[in-house]
Amino acid sequence: MPSFAAQQSLFRAYDIRGSRQHFTNDFIHALGHAFAHLYQLQQNIDSKKHSAKNSKISSENNRQSTNEKTIVVIGYDVRCDSNTIAQALADILSQQGIQVIQLGLVTTPMMIFWAEQYQGHGIIVTASHSAKDILGVKWLVNHISPSSADIQALYHQLGIDNAQNPSLDSIAKPIYHKQQQLPAQQVASAYSDAITKVFKQIYQHNNQPLNQTAKDSQLPSSKLDLVVVIDCMHGATSNIAKPLFTHFCQQVITLNDTPDGDFPAGNPDPTEPQRLKQLQQSVLLHQADIGIAFDGDGDRLMVVDNRGKVVTPDHLLYLLATVAVNQRPQPLNESLSSAQVLFDIKCCHHLPKLITELGATPVISKTGSSLMRQQIQNSGGQIIFAGELSGHFIFNDSYFILYDDGMYAALRLLHWLAKPLPAKPNCARNLADIIDNLPVIVSTADHYLPLPETALTDCSIVQQLARFCQYLQQLVHATSAAFITQPDPQAIISCAPSICTCSAKSQYMTLEQAQKLLPVGTKLSCIDGVRLDFARGFGVLRQSNTSQNLTVRFAGDSIADLTDIQTRFAALCRPFNEHLATQILAIVAE
Repeated sequence: MPSFAAQQSLFRAYDIRGSRQHFTNDFIHALGHAFAHLYQLQQNIDSKKHSAKNSKISSENNRQSTNEKTIVVIGYDVRCDSNTIAQALADILSQQGIQVIQLGLVTTPMMIFWAEQYQGHGIIVTASHSAKDILGVKWLVNHISPSSADIQALYHQLGIDNAQNPSLDSIAKPIYHKQQQLPAQQVASAYSDAITKVFKQIYQHNNQPLNQTAKDSQLPSSKLDLVVVIDCMHGATSNIAKPLFTHFCQQVITLNDTPDGDFPAGNPDPTEPQRLKQLQQSVLLHQADIGIAFDGDGDRLMVVDNRGKVVTPDHLLYLLATVAVNQRPQPLNESLSSAQVLFDIKCCHHLPKLITELGATPVISKTGSSLMRQQIQNSGGQIIFAGELSGHFIFNDSYFILYDDGMYAALRLLHWLAKPLPAKPNCARNLADIIDNLPVIVSTADHYLPLPETALTDCSIVQQLARFCQYLQQLVHATSAAFITQPDPQAIISCAPSICTCSAKSQYMTLEQAQKLLPVGTKLSCIDGVRLDFARGFGVLRQSNTSQNLTVRFAGDSIADLTDIQTRFAALCRPFNEHLATQILAIVAE
């Protein structure tokens, strides 16, 4: 009986992803059976809910519901073996009585779009922006991405299925349901047509003068007067980006637009340092209005302005939030005051003020696009837009799918840029000029540092730091002189386990020392690691959701501010780990 202990590391916070060597035939087949169990279980739940809800409906309608088969759409990215894995999963689902619709090579958002056309069930074999030797799987159940707990439950199901059926694949089983392979043109055109419809609706809601008919308010007869350069990074957007964007824009130049799982130009990750150099050069060469880059599976977006400068994700998030707020459907405008914009904890300190100035409410979130989607779905429509530093952006205005789609977000931005300003009716917005008017951000990149080892009886370094910062804030805000001069060591780090030895690392602090590290007015957030917002910048330290690393980022209004914040964080970490403090000080600005 095969063991899948080695594969446990593949089951991450958001998806299944890891080294190619772990995707053995036994594992893939066991995974297929686990997915089949998952979708069959969901079908049973849906059937029970439907029966309870429609108890008074005719028996004929009930019979139709009962006989409805589970439908799952399946796609794959450009990586070597992704198509093979997708076919294996499709065969197993079909053997288990599930109807499979194969999409072929698609982006993750395209898979989501097609899943929405049926029952909201979908699988795509992709490792997103990861290196070529990494494989992965993402999925959707009843329109919802899996939580971390759901992903671990799927891993647990592998063991159950394997124990109950130790020779699942010893005998080839017939495929009970014929798989439907959709033509590539149909897959792409339906997705493109849906996006075209979005902009017809937007123009109707936002561009229609009072004396203009609905027919006249459709998309402009001429294309957007923009020159656009797109880097597909040899990923899943390669086949669709050029025709899609050419439909809307006057001139489109594409780079690295042949699907290639070897990624000859480098990892398909537009957030990597130096990865956008070719795009920057091409924007300048063609005197383009904008440069756009997508990751391997098309759910991330990065942008270069018309001067060839990379737009920081913080600024890009703000611009897209502006688009979302300004282009809300008319029925929702009445509740604009309650509209919220969600951003992750690694985003810069200027965002809350900028979002407030838009007339929306800023809301900070844990890092992770799947977590953001879940928060949006539970917000009752209040969250109209969400974005994170890694380039995931989600519009929640009912125009399109509730998912982070890099191509869709880029098109929303292009249509907004092409709309003339009232003061300059014959000119489109200049992206570089817009960025110049936003607050300056001097920041480090999103750095990954090795997770420091701690004693078995200790809390994690992040937990220790959080409790230390809470203690310092207590000192800063204390009014009792007795408390200041005689602090309780247990107040520094108060740990739940009785055997925890973290308190042994506690240090007495004077009020002066505490105020130097955390001045009055410093905001502390511990919703995801430790984030400290100072008067002129911020820093964040958290544990990665996808690896055994710490992720850190620092930003300030100037180099001096950035250096000051890094120094404070280093001082805060030094009582627990001297090496970590040294690593923090060594990080340089972008």
